[in-house]
Amino acid sequence: MKSMKKVWYVTGASKGLGLALVKKLLSEGYRVAATSRSAETLKKQVGPYNEDLFLPLEVDLTSNESIERSIQQANSVFGGIDVVVNNAGYGIGGTVEELSEKEINDSFNINVFATINVIRNVLPLMRAKRSGYIINIASIAGFAPATGWAMYGATKFAVVGLSEVLAGDVKDLGIKVTVVAPGAFRTEFLSHDSLVLPENKIEDYKSVRVSHARYLTMNGQQAGDPERAAEIFIHLAEIPEPPVRLFMGTDAYNRAKAKIDALDDELEKWKDLSFITDFSG
Repeated sequence: MKSMKKVWYVTGASKGLGLALVKKLLSEGYRVAATSRSAETLKKQVGPYNEDLFLPLEVDLTSNESIERSIQQANSVFGGIDVVVNNAGYGIGGTVEELSEKEINDSFNINVFATINVIRNVLPLMRAKRSGYIINIASIAGFAPATGWAMYGATKFAVVGLSEVLAGDVKDLGIKVTVVAPGAFRTEFLSHDSLVLPENKIEDYKSVRVSHARYLTMNGQQAGDPERAAEIFIHLAEIPEPPVRLFMGTDAYNRAKAKIDALDDELEKWKDLSFITDFSG
């Protein structure tokens, strides 16, 4: 008998939140197509699995053709895709003038354009069924960024903005969208494999070096539990009206609240100047 549980498609599944989610989904009997740069690495990380439930996909997320093939394969094997989680991404620190053109382009290719291309390729399937759910993983840096992470903040702000508009665009088609802004989770995110710092460091930016050093000392001490995050993702996919935005973790919530308060104060402080530009009379 065919499983009635949703089919999931998860990018960046060989580590971090993606890996925790895939393991949790498989343990609960969901069918999962998951991507990684190496299918063999992904299989090793996931461990023993039921071949009827798990489709490991080797995907180059910088290639729209590779993404398109993986979605077509998942659709062919499982007969559809119900939930997409755009999880793939990495951190990049440094000031605007420290980062090279390649470092900047690489970060946008994975953190932004891969997300866009997954969405572009899966929407026709969801639109045809008039149902589906897209979860885009941004970051609290996409709303309340920290010193020294300008480019990372730029990519995650892009994901937040994209998701907010997308949610409105597809609402009448029965498709739901949530952008998740996690705080710090105890994953490999702050390891050298998931974090890029500029090769061209400029010593004038002393506060940036301090900020980077502070974040690196957090590795292994983060408050967020990836297992609990996985449970939340599954819960979101099962509720009728999920939020458009979810700040995940107490640190994310607190940073968002402080930013909202600061925005409100600044908005009111400069209200008179804002209003001057209207035509008078």
